[in-house]
Amino acid sequence: MSIITLLNGVKTQRGRAVLEIGHVRIASLSQTDALTRLGMHLEKAEHLNLAFANSHVVNVAADDPAYRAVLAGFLVLPDGIGVELGARILHGVPFRDNLNGTDFIPALLSSILPSLKVGLYGARMGVAERACATFTRLAPHHAYHVFGHGFQTAAEEAAMLERLEAEKPDLLLVACGNPRQEMWIASKLDDCHCTVAAGVGALFDFMAGEMPRAPLWLRQLKLEWLFRLINEPRRLWRRYILGNPRFMLRVLRQRMTGRP
Repeated sequence: MSIITLLNGVKTQRGRAVLEIGHVRIASLSQTDALTRLGMHLEKAEHLNLAFANSHVVNVAADDPAYRAVLAGFLVLPDGIGVELGARILHGVPFRDNLNGTDFIPALLSSILPSLKVGLYGARMGVAERACATFTRLAPHHAYHVFGHGFQTAAEEAAMLERLEAEKPDLLLVACGNPRQEMWIASKLDDCHCTVAAGVGALFDFMAGEMPRAPLWLRQLKLEWLFRLINEPRRLWRRYILGNPRFMLRVLRQRMTGRP
C-alpha cells in the first residue's frame, strides 16, 4: 500500500495530509487518526515501514540522498518541536499532533485490542529483554519476542532474518538509531518478515530504564531534547548544539527559495 493510499480520507489541515520539511515528507495526523490507521493496517496484514522524523532526521536526510530515498517509502510521523516550527514556517500550520515514537508506540500497543506478535530488535545486549518486560506490563494481551541486539555479526543477522520469516511478527520494533534503523528496514525486510516495521530509536533504552525520560512538564513544552542533551552531552552535543541551528537555517532557506 502506498503512503498516499494509507492517508486517503484523513482530516487534513488546509487540504494537506503531508507536509514537506527539507527533503522529508511527514504525515500530519492526529494521534487518534494515526492509531486508527495503523490498527486497520495491522488488521489487514499489509506491509508498511514506519519512521519518526525530528530535526536530526531532516538534517541527516539533507546530507544523504540514499536516506532520503529510503524515507520516501516510509510513513513518517512528526517528532518534536523542531519539525513543528518547520511546519509553521514553511506551511503556516503546525502538525496536528507530536507523535514521537517513545510515546506513540506504547499508545499503539495499548490501543490495539486483538493480540499481536510484537518483535524487538536492537539496542545493546540485554536492553531489549528488559524493555520487553515493560511492554508486557503495559499491554499484556500481546506476545513479545526479542529477536536480537543491535550489534550482531553477519551470521547472527542472517539467522535472525530466517527466524523473522518463520515467525513473522505483526509489528517489529527496530531500535538501532537514525539513519541505520531505517536503512536496515528498507534493505533487509519485506512482507515475508513482518507486517509493520518501525524504527524506534532509543525507545528500548527508555522502556528498560537505561535512560530517564524528561519530566512531564518539559515533554509538554516539547523540550525533551534539552533534557537528553543535559544527560548525554558528549554523545548528543553535535546533534543539538550544531544540528538545531543547521536545521533552522535549512528551513529558512527553503522558505525563501522554495527549495529544500
